[in-house]
Amino acid sequence: MTPQIHIAKVQKTYRTAGGEVHALKDIDLDIYPGEFVSFLGPSGCGKSTLLNAIGGFSLPTGGTLQVNGKPVTAPGPDRGMVFQEYALFPWMTVEDNIRFGMEIQKKSKADIASKTDDLLETLQLKEFRTRFPKDLSGGMRQRVAIARVLALDPPIMLMDEPFGALDALTRRTMQDELVRIWGQFKKTICFVTHGIEESIYLSDRVVVLTYRPGTVKAIVDVNLPRPRDTASPEFNALKSSLGQMVMEEHNRHQQDVVRGTTAD
Repeated sequence: MTPQIHIAKVQKTYRTAGGEVHALKDIDLDIYPGEFVSFLGPSGCGKSTLLNAIGGFSLPTGGTLQVNGKPVTAPGPDRGMVFQEYALFPWMTVEDNIRFGMEIQKKSKADIASKTDDLLETLQLKEFRTRFPKDLSGGMRQRVAIARVLALDPPIMLMDEPFGALDALTRRTMQDELVRIWGQFKKTICFVTHGIEESIYLSDRVVVLTYRPGTVKAIVDVNLPRPRDTASPEFNALKSSLGQMVMEEHNRHQQDVVRGTTAD
């Protein structure tokens, strides 16, 4: 199978007043259509930097990054981004937030109305269609943000810690919702998370990144049946293995802090 996202020897260097910061180094990764892949690692390992590079928001300074065989040079309609902070228009209702992108694309009124109704139903937002974001819970706001991306029907969804601000119960509900949506819409999902359990619960593969400069430490297949049992011995064995990898990188960061060599 041809990879949908092809990443080879990708580098990212930021130039600051204090000198250069090497965020990513020699990232090699292929992601295939319909996969759910999580990027996992400690703060400062370049997870969001890699996601933004795929999205075209912050391009690499070296290496090859292609989507569907074409170099990434800018954001595009084939990649939809869901942020942690929801990024909804506060002056628009739920319905209007979902419709907005389709109106920019100048789709017909009939298509917009039909698609909006379908998404309101699919994401269980129908009774909230006339509400404003301020009137919604965090979980509901994130549902709207996901619906707004799905309205544009991109084959790839990029998600930057979308459940990081939610309480534990709402987070699990949204994780289950995301797995259901992924199964229904057959999207390729790249998902940034700090949560080891979350990465196992959601993903086909987990890409563990090293502390800065971020490189691929390991790519771990999650060959567990869905829905996943977080209490199973197999789940917890994988959680322990990934936890050890992440802790190694966290400790390396702490050693840099003590030596005064970290760029943080």
